[in-house]
Amino acid sequence: MAVLAGCSAPVNLAPGPHASDPVCAEVLQAAPGVLADGEERSITSQATAAWGEPPVTLRCGVEVPGPSTERCITVESGDSSVDWLALEGDDELVPEHARQESGAWTFITYGRVPAVEVVVPAERGSDQPTAVLVELASAVERTGVERECVGVDDVY
Repeated sequence: MAVLAGCSAPVNLAPGPHASDPVCAEVLQAAPGVLADGEERSITSQATAAWGEPPVTLRCGVEVPGPSTERCITVESGDSSVDWLALEGDDELVPEHARQESGAWTFITYGRVPAVEVVVPAERGSDQPTAVLVELASAVERTGVERECVGVDDVY
């Protein structure tokens, strides 16, 4: 009797409304094959990626967030620097699939076009969910910068 191992169903993610932006293809081509110790998985939609189980997910071409009072963090890796909004579970920008996962971390690039969304399940990022953002920085940096995070000290 033969046993198949290592097969898993594709991750079903809705594409972002701007998934056809050619820059999204560049972001995905530059994304790592392994992220947060999880192997890249097959996906069902354009401009999306997933790694491991439960999957860390990435969607490129989501709506670009406007000015926000959400916590904005800057993640630096080598020569790459990317600003991200760190969203709470009940924020209107959090996608439906992330709302269903208790304790999931949702990050959306701030000031970049096209915008990129990353969801880190609680089981995969409980210690340091932003480590995933460090690993993705060089890929996400291919998106264009239009504005940056500002802190309280930057406002007069």
